[in-house]
Amino acid sequence: MLIHGFPSDGIVTVNRVILKPEYDVDDLQERVAMLCENVKTFHSETGFVGGFVCLNAGFISNEGSTIGQATESPLKGREALIVTFWNSFADHEQSHRSDTFQPLFKDVLELCENGNEETGYHLLWQGKAYDPDEAKAARQAKERYAAA
Repeated sequence: MLIHGFPSDGIVTVNRVILKPEYDVDDLQERVAMLCENVKTFHSETGFVGGFVCLNAGFISNEGSTIGQATESPLKGREALIVTFWNSFADHEQSHRSDTFQPLFKDVLELCENGNEETGYHLLWQGKAYDPDEAKAARQAKERYAAA
């Protein structure tokens, strides 16, 4: 399990942030760090399980993409995803009503050229890589039972 303690019926929320030209990644990191610290402090006991923030690195996988052969995303360094894990959607929504959360959330929204839409998802799968022994056993099982 990657997100320790994440319930099988929990929800995942995703915010997509595209930075306005007058802001940079340092602005984003500072404001999102304040927001995330608030969520951890005030909502770890009311439904927050974990989360992460990732920045568009610019590369586009030509092996994993079927929409052309682009070599670099035009949103490199300007697009970020804020992904959070919650016990329930109700818990998530209650966190957003918090008096301590709202001012910090508005600070992050000031950076966004795309406004904000936070989409909720049900997790269908999560997993981590096998260690070397597990990988070897998995390959051996495939070889043994593939013909069956």
